[in-house]
Amino acid sequence: MALRQIVTDEEFLRKKCKPVEKFDEKLHTLLDDMAETMYKTNGVGLAAIQVGVLRRVVVIDVEDENGLIELINPEIIKTSGTQDGQEGCLSFPKQFGDVKRPKKVVIRAFDRYGKQFEIKGEDLLARAFCHETDHLDGKVFVDLARDLHFID
Repeated sequence: MALRQIVTDEEFLRKKCKPVEKFDEKLHTLLDDMAETMYKTNGVGLAAIQVGVLRRVVVIDVEDENGLIELINPEIIKTSGTQDGQEGCLSFPKQFGDVKRPKKVVIRAFDRYGKQFEIKGEDLLARAFCHETDHLDGKVFVDLARDLHFID
């Protein structure tokens, strides 16, 4: 595993990621590196674009019973309710703002071996699902945030 550099170039972050087609060792290395990078930078989620890879790959860990969640080619298939809360992003250091998101989210994705699955999340996990899948479509939280501010 290796730490990867977090991309902060907003122009790059607005690109759309391509689907993963090969579930191979290269993908496994990317997932492992992304998880290590996320943990070392105290994040709860990281999309591949944030480490310079334009693929539909996400890792999330909100420190709940799910532990590390790896999502390949994720798609949100159901949402319900709303929540409003503070968000930040590793690619926008020290910036925070209030973002309205669904309270509950169901995601369909593939695991690192190409097996499809569905996972449900609510509250922080639902927020992370939305935030990270937005990255895959070139959407960044600063566009959605109200009361955007910097914290040292």
